Amino acid sequence: MVHSTNASTGTVLGAQFAKFALAGGLGTGLHYLVLIALVSGPGVAPGPAAFAGAAAGACLVYLLNRRYTFDSRQDHRRTLPRFVALAVAGALLNGLLVGLLSGAGLHFLLAQVVATAAILVLNFIVSKLWIFQ
Repeated sequence: MVHSTNASTGTVLGAQFAKFALAGGLGTGLHYLVLIALVSGPGVAPGPAAFAGAAAGACLVYLLNRRYTFDSRQDHRRTLPRFVALAVAGALLNGLLVGLLSGAGLHFLLAQVVATAAILVLNFIVSKLWIFQ
């Protein structure tokens, strides 16, 4: 019976991770959509347009993960600052990992893929156990 419980827990965790990855993909899509729209339409400079896109994508990811991925009923005053802290830490860790890996000879794009995968897993764990528990 313990084996069955562990198997069902693994299935639920896998489904939750898939939702987490999907939310991230949708957030990334919105990021790019806003970036392209602002640069192509009103002619906003790429830097500020990328910032606006990243902010819009992060808002979407927060809302999707809060409701869809983790079904959290925690107060926004508790979860939102934690989400922002994780996003900032993830961005800093991403830069560090890409810098270290590319400095060690890995092509920068491959270094980014490795960093993205590592940070995706880390963000999922922190989101599940600390932000949206």
